[in-house]
Amino acid sequence: MADDKGGPDMVSFRELTRRLAADGVVTLTHQRVSQLARTDPEFPPVVQIGRSKAVDYTLARPYFAGRTLRPGRRTDLEPPADQQ
Repeated sequence: MADDKGGPDMVSFRELTRRLAADGVVTLTHQRVSQLARTDPEFPPVVQIGRSKAVDYTLARPYFAGRTLRPGRRTDLEPPADQQ
């Protein structure tokens, strides 16, 4: 937890996903968080701690709360393009 002075609340990607789900913000996997950290320039700063990566929860929560969800489209349910 963050200290009383409002310091950073560093959490691993696994803990981040657990807290986001518990707070009702969003449900996602730590793999998706890792992908967003690599590809989204707006993602909060990531710190490497040993083999784990961590992010400040006080910055990550607003990022995920304000993010527009874009679920993938299931192409396996559509006929192939040449049969449409």
